[in-house]
Amino acid sequence: MAAPILDELDRAIVHALHVDGRAPFSRIASVLDVSDQTVARRYRRLRSDGLLKVIGQAQARRLGWVEWFVRIQVMPDAAVPIAEALARRSDTSWVSLTSGGTQIVCVVRARSSRERDALLLGQLPRTPRVVGVTAHCLLRVFAGGPTGWHGRADSLTHEQIVALAPQHLPQAGQERVVLDEGDERLLGVLARDGRAGYPELAHATGWSPATAKRRLDHLRDCGVLFFDVDIDPLLLGFEMVAILWLTVEPAALRHAAQAVAAHPEIAFAAATTGPTNLLMFVACRDTEALYDYLEGRIGSLPGVRHVESAPVIRDSKRAGTTKAAT
Repeated sequence: MAAPILDELDRAIVHALHVDGRAPFSRIASVLDVSDQTVARRYRRLRSDGLLKVIGQAQARRLGWVEWFVRIQVMPDAAVPIAEALARRSDTSWVSLTSGGTQIVCVVRARSSRERDALLLGQLPRTPRVVGVTAHCLLRVFAGGPTGWHGRADSLTHEQIVALAPQHLPQAGQERVVLDEGDERLLGVLARDGRAGYPELAHATGWSPATAKRRLDHLRDCGVLFFDVDIDPLLLGFEMVAILWLTVEPAALRHAAQAVAAHPEIAFAAATTGPTNLLMFVACRDTEALYDYLEGRIGSLPGVRHVESAPVIRDSKRAGTTKAAT
């Protein structure tokens, strides 16, 4: 079945939500010069059809959590159920099948070494039909996360982006932020629906709506909470999504990572531990475009010694949200 095509207004709304996932419909409508009702109707249609979702996510580093990129080799008949089980976990993102359906890849957030060991040394190795597990630490994220994916956002002018930008930008800080029970509940609701209203957040946390708003703003201001847009790349015309593992000379790693982070094809890029040291999720129009990207963009980067690539054949979870059933 052919994927739905987003029209110009749909794409503009996606871009607006990329700028600020919680921007009021009235502000988006004013910038796009349409009615509030039109923006609300378009968004609700996209969301109810499972095509678009705004999600609130915690910035792991600000909370002292560690993120791991995990590759799980499985028997083909077990790949889908194991991937779907991983997708249901609150500590996973980017759960995908590659390599003809015999490899699951995902990002896992571990709040402590105990959580890390329980999954990587306990649950996964003992899971039936799992034949191998490797995990490497994400050292620094250069694209994705709070910065989002630039390639999906190309509809608004600079003036429109400025008008939609959040009023308070995250403040730089190195100290860890400690969440209380109310914060945890707040983040839990926002992980399911980043545009949840303040009455709903108040009901979940036991706070007043004013307190829920104040606490949400505080978490955004201190860089703990950010909002992402989950959308199938196919809707934007990207038929080929692949994962790349690059081995880059250490002295050239930062330059290479910063260079690829500016590419519109890159949805996620991070420096990692392991035999490869630069991980990337890339979205291209088709296989020919992927070839051109590998030859032209990656091939011209100084210091790249080796490239491994694997097309994604199925997403069980993108960003922080489980893929809608189809």
